[in-house]
Amino acid sequence: MNRIEKLIQKYSTKGVENKELREIGYLYGGLTGKSKSDFIDGNAKFITYMNVFTNIEVKTDIDTFVKIGNKEKQNKIEYGDVLFTGSSETPDECGMSSVLTVKTDEPLYLNSFCFGLRLYHKDLLLPGFLKYLFRDDEIRKQINKTANGVTRFNISKKLFEKIKIPIPPLPVQQEIVNILDKFTQLEEELNAELEARRKQYDFYLNQLMESEGKDVEWKTLGEICEFKYGFTDKAQVEGDVRFIRITDINEKGKLSDNEYKYIDLTAESQKYILSKGDILIARTGATFGKTMLFNKDYPAVYASFLIRIKFIDKNITPSYYWHFSQSNLYWDQANVLVGGGAQPQFNANALKSVQIPIPPISEQERIVSILDKFDALVNDTKISIPAEIEARRKQYAYYRNKLLTFGEYA
Repeated sequence: MNRIEKLIQKYSTKGVENKELREIGYLYGGLTGKSKSDFIDGNAKFITYMNVFTNIEVKTDIDTFVKIGNKEKQNKIEYGDVLFTGSSETPDECGMSSVLTVKTDEPLYLNSFCFGLRLYHKDLLLPGFLKYLFRDDEIRKQINKTANGVTRFNISKKLFEKIKIPIPPLPVQQEIVNILDKFTQLEEELNAELEARRKQYDFYLNQLMESEGKDVEWKTLGEICEFKYGFTDKAQVEGDVRFIRITDINEKGKLSDNEYKYIDLTAESQKYILSKGDILIARTGATFGKTMLFNKDYPAVYASFLIRIKFIDKNITPSYYWHFSQSNLYWDQANVLVGGGAQPQFNANALKSVQIPIPPISEQERIVSILDKFDALVNDTKISIPAEIEARRKQYAYYRNKLLTFGEYA
């Protein structure tokens, strides 16, 4: 009998009870009645969709603000609240969770594309336990079943309230938190080292780009590219070709190799087949402007919320442009072109105005050769620190699912 089992036997002889969410708490919504202008020079912090989607613990050291009037009635986030994303392009990416695990005196608000769960009794479940529980595979399977839609999926709150979760005794929760925190701490240490490498890449990237930008020809993307919006269809577990969606591109402009989604190849979808060297750009939300170079050997179709660009000017290489799209020279323009708002839009007209320095092909190849080496050190999951992080994540996921699986309640 392991320590967790001993603790359960000590504090709950019947085992661990499961309860529906509606029995232990209630759901509340995010911001309402806000316009684009309310997200310019705001006076209160708000938690973005991507803050919830990517973090098991809400990040509060943020610079995202919204205007809130003195007498305005909006839901505030409280310590211990569990936040969820309300929609996504696929059901398995809906309802991603994040927990406010720190106490703060400053008011925090939730963006309108998310919702929160607040417990009736704060001492029933530890915030640290909740941050792991709602990312557990079995709980995630229940969450997936609450999402409805065709090309965009939304959580059904009525179904969501019926999700059942285990309520182990507090000492059991704390022991699970202690174990899993050790895994996350190790990953954080590796991520800190990786971040140092990324800063090194960013330093050389921006130095090279700024140096090249002084004495070369500049052109707008509108002069050298053609643009095409993505294909609208429902992603499938099986199909003829891979279906690349906006959520498949990470913040570093890399294509995920996990959990492929597919669509059937039709006369219409064939028009959206990608070729090697095509560039995909995310055009909406918190991921706007993220840029990916498609360099795979398999056929793929790209989804709506993405823009494909093809270079009609042969004096620029796709690899050089991809590195440029990670630089300050690019983002200084991109951030101005989209403006503020909870869900900023990056469209083809805005893209056409982006200016890029174009050195000779030989110089582009030299720059790409240098930057590719740095990029591999920080992004290639088969080598160095990224490989170790990937191994630790798999180990963490295994133990998380193991620790959060309890026997039947007697």
